Amino acid sequence: MTPEGEPGVSDFGISSGEIAARGPHDPSGPVGNDPRFSLAAEMRRITSAMVGRPLSDDDIAAATVAIAEVADRLEAVAGTGRRPRAQPDPTRKPQDFFPTSPVIGFANPIAPPVSVEAVDGGLVGTAWFDYQYEGPPTCVHGGVIAMVFDEMLGAASILAGNPGMTGTLTIRYRKPTPLRTDLRIEAGFVSREGRKILIRGAIYHGDVLTAEAEGIFISLVPQKFMEIVAENSDSPDAIEQVRADAQRLGLTGSFPEPGGDVGS
Repeated sequence: MTPEGEPGVSDFGISSGEIAARGPHDPSGPVGNDPRFSLAAEMRRITSAMVGRPLSDDDIAAATVAIAEVADRLEAVAGTGRRPRAQPDPTRKPQDFFPTSPVIGFANPIAPPVSVEAVDGGLVGTAWFDYQYEGPPTCVHGGVIAMVFDEMLGAASILAGNPGMTGTLTIRYRKPTPLRTDLRIEAGFVSREGRKILIRGAIYHGDVLTAEAEGIFISLVPQKFMEIVAENSDSPDAIEQVRADAQRLGLTGSFPEPGGDVGS
């Protein structure tokens, strides 16, 4: 991992330098020192053009050859397994919580991405959804809106010091959410009862509310979370990475030792 305070990219892709978004609809993306940000931004440009712009079959065929060559080269030089990642650190900026998220991750080409910041104890995000997120003509797909709410409400729970996994997510679609325009997304902690954490959020086009959501997130004890990780992964390195991250955040009491039985 990058030493504390030094610029660079950590082993799980969080830049230790400043990340300043140039604007949600600027394809150049954020200013930062993770080279994946720039690559993801260029891939978004390709996706938008392919989905929403009039292109000839010859132009598409030529692009396919060129992109296939890039894909072949990346696969040839890639190491085995997957790149390590870590659990979000609540001491960092919310934008850094999930650098490869399909919603707010500037390093993920399928993310819009939503640019987020902490405001008055909650989250405020800005987004500009391009052609690849279209559902009804000129409108953002309802399933995309649900995914964005799930991520934003989950990140808000982390920011509030009450992280959890989604239990239920209720969405009310008030008006069609327009494509290719600036949108504001808000999310904030409401209350907690036992392990149940209530978070609410909303999407606005200007001053118009287009959708709102209420999520109940369930906090997990460290042992239970490790059991889930172990069930979903056959990589000891990935399991150990999660354990190390939890220890870094002070969640050490319930974790089995390396090589131990997480189900015990």
